[in-house]
Amino acid sequence: MKLPRFEYHSPDTIDEVLALLAEHGDEAKVMAGGQSLVPLLAMRLARPTHVVDVNRVGGMSEISEQGDEIHFGALVRERAAERSSVVADRLPLLAEALPYIGHVAIRSRGTIGGTVAHADASAEIPCVLQALEGSVVARSARGERTIAAADFFQGHFTTALDDDECVVEVRFPVSNGSAGYAFQEVARRHGDFALVGVAAKVALDGDGRVADSRITVMGVADVPHRASTAEAELLGAEPTPETLAAVAQTATADLSPGSDVHGSAAYRRHLAAVTVRRTLTTAAERASR
Repeated sequence: MKLPRFEYHSPDTIDEVLALLAEHGDEAKVMAGGQSLVPLLAMRLARPTHVVDVNRVGGMSEISEQGDEIHFGALVRERAAERSSVVADRLPLLAEALPYIGHVAIRSRGTIGGTVAHADASAEIPCVLQALEGSVVARSARGERTIAAADFFQGHFTTALDDDECVVEVRFPVSNGSAGYAFQEVARRHGDFALVGVAAKVALDGDGRVADSRITVMGVADVPHRASTAEAELLGAEPTPETLAAVAQTATADLSPGSDVHGSAAYRRHLAAVTVRRTLTTAAERASR
């Protein structure tokens, strides 16, 4: 399909980007990797009159460790993050999730900032960002602000970004070396959108009981779903198979996923519970080592 007509901009600096967004507001869309925007344009699901291509903007393609966080410039390619030794050593949950994104060709163009700003509830990076309680740095001509992941994702393809703001950085807290992390997802084929996915963290105390946990489920709600009630239920418990199975039921009890050609709501809820149990089991095993 041919794309709708729009005016194309290719600025060289972030200040030029912000000036264009300030001028055109909700009539403009930012394009980084284009792996999400271009299909939306082709299907007429997005019809901006201005497209702002940020690929020529410098200074937004670096991965750096700063204090207890790993900072990703918005233009860091998913493939670059996948191959980064910093990510492998300091963010094992993200490292495990990245290979699930599409295929190598997709990850070679797709960006960390782009997938976060797109806010697909079935996407891997937003799920991990939510699980690790990361944050997003947004900038406009008016200034800069840092938005917690819990506040950033507001609905299907809906974020806390204002029309004149651009994501410039995504920040993930450095992982706890004594905790266990795991990511799993289920899709019809590798590279397809996930029917369900789970990001989990389990930290144990000296007695082998759960001292901290994170459970985030994707693909079953309009945002990456943080299962806070299940996390509280797991706190202080021994991660036995029976306990993890019960926690998985709690984590998915209040979900209301939609039905489509790939599965009914009941099937997706069952699949979510199974995947939560399996992911927690792997995270707990890793923590016990």
